[in-house]
Amino acid sequence: MSRALLHLSTPQQVLSHYWGYDSFRPCQLEIINDVLAGRDVLGLMPTGGGKSLTFQVPSMLLPGVTVVVTPLVSLMKDQVDNLAARGIRAAYLSASLRPAQVRLAYDRCMLGKARLLYVSPERLRVESFLAELRTWNVSLIVVDEAHCISQWGYDFRPSYLLISRLREIVGADVPVLALTASATPAVAADIRRQLAFRAGHTTHALSFDRSNLSYIVRHAPHKFLKLKQILENTHGTSIVYVRSRARTKEIAMQLQECGIDATFYHAGLDARVRAERQQMWKEGKVRVIVATNAFGMGIDKPDVRVVVHMDVPPSLEEYYQEAGRAGRDGKPAFAVVIAGNADKATLTRRLNDSFPDMDFIRHVYERTGAFLEVAVGAGYDCVYEFDIERFCQVYKLRPEPVHGALSLLSRAGYFEYCEDGQTRSRIVIDTPRHEIYGLALTGSEDAVMLALLRRYTGILTEFVHIDETEIQAETGLDADTVYNALLSLNRRKVARYVPRKAIPYIYYTTSREATKYVTLPDSVYADRRREAVKRMQAVVNFVFTDASCRSRMLLEYFGETSVPDCGRCDVCRERAKNVRADDIEDIAAEALEQMVRRYPGATIEQLANGLGVPVARVAGVLRGLVEDGTFRICGMRVYLDK
Repeated sequence: MSRALLHLSTPQQVLSHYWGYDSFRPCQLEIINDVLAGRDVLGLMPTGGGKSLTFQVPSMLLPGVTVVVTPLVSLMKDQVDNLAARGIRAAYLSASLRPAQVRLAYDRCMLGKARLLYVSPERLRVESFLAELRTWNVSLIVVDEAHCISQWGYDFRPSYLLISRLREIVGADVPVLALTASATPAVAADIRRQLAFRAGHTTHALSFDRSNLSYIVRHAPHKFLKLKQILENTHGTSIVYVRSRARTKEIAMQLQECGIDATFYHAGLDARVRAERQQMWKEGKVRVIVATNAFGMGIDKPDVRVVVHMDVPPSLEEYYQEAGRAGRDGKPAFAVVIAGNADKATLTRRLNDSFPDMDFIRHVYERTGAFLEVAVGAGYDCVYEFDIERFCQVYKLRPEPVHGALSLLSRAGYFEYCEDGQTRSRIVIDTPRHEIYGLALTGSEDAVMLALLRRYTGILTEFVHIDETEIQAETGLDADTVYNALLSLNRRKVARYVPRKAIPYIYYTTSREATKYVTLPDSVYADRRREAVKRMQAVVNFVFTDASCRSRMLLEYFGETSVPDCGRCDVCRERAKNVRADDIEDIAAEALEQMVRRYPGATIEQLANGLGVPVARVAGVLRGLVEDGTFRICGMRVYLDK
């Protein structure tokens, strides 16, 4: 049913009709009204603050299509499916789509049959997409995770700089809504500059305070024992973050051995395995997921009770985003950092790995070209699969500084290194057609084979890309059955099946340079290293000092002033405990004085029994009172000192 027929003319009506809510959360309506008024808007909304509604609601009131630029490629389909379940028509573009599916998405946007289109920033370099974009009526540009466009942010991505091209194509009068959950004042200013915000732009910011979240730091020589203790003494769904893929599996297995239900997740796992584990965790079938920072972005699970960082995070921005995945339902939750003696040195090593010296960076650039067989002067606008593990093995290099060098070279524009590339599944049937029908296939194998032959031409002579969900729809089989049938056909050498997988790639944005000409400007290297040192020091202060409320330290880092202590973090709790202890001592001293007045000459043991407190406690209080001249002790008897 069209919006006109529904007579939805206000944001509140759209919210009520499609989402069933009576009112907006704080900040949402202000952002929506400014967007509808045609203003450029920066929305600073903490994790779980409801960013999506700030563009999904106006997309139903604006006449054209809303283009959403997001790095969450793996979640695009889920987001579009969720909107479809609410009756909102949307589309997405990703490398997993076949040409016919891309064409259909283009047509839906041009004809006004899709209200939102989700794209990755890398799509903005595809000229065919930009040509299509010129024919559409675009009403709004949304930049999700907008901190990625800032050179001063912790997660800068060169491809985000392409977003400014959108304004040139769709027209400068089309408003831009930039959204992020973590940005310092400097990063917020850079976002507005990079996106060329027009006069009259607005910024709406929720406080970064999470009143239900307790920030806790625990110092422990044996981190796993402390993790086990935390999980055994808390309840509910949990996330444990580590910095190493290998450690995700190691810690998950250790937890299982201790009787704690756990699994692990990292970007190197097959996409299907990642999706399965993520879904099991979301559905509560697994309590704990041990993961790298590849996990969590875009996942709206409200009942996470505990987020534990086994390794000290490299920045407070990253920590805030990850810790903020706890307690989105507003109920009490905990964000715990387990710190060890070696963590300060680890932070320094990570910093040096992120900014290796120039000779090493040039060496990596030269070796990358040789590894990919790209000659000097060649490679422009070409994409190459890049097996970084094999690269490091071939040239005997540590992966961590190689990552740092590749990232810096990407920032400088020599190429783009992407770790999250996705290859589509492909298959070729090796068995001649006349022999296929004589094979002794199981029921599921036979159904899958017939679906393959019907849907994919050329499959008997060459590899073709396939979509397992299409085979599911064709056969009526579930995902596991289809996948196992394909694997079985591969094992039996009936076909060669290559499942989709995540594989890094390098895209040369310019021809390969001679190594001696490779330089990095200060804005890429020296200035950014200084900023990284500041971020590292902020983390060190947060984790290794107990002089200030941890929540207040976080809020002040993000530019909030006059922040009171939270009363929830470990620092505040320790202070409160000490204050209570002082109060108890005062009460004990007053009661003791009254007792001695009533029973002069009583023994310490008699006084302790009368007060109902341990003898040692009475003796401790008495020492202070004797020193200040209130009491005197003769033998074991206590008297007022008059």
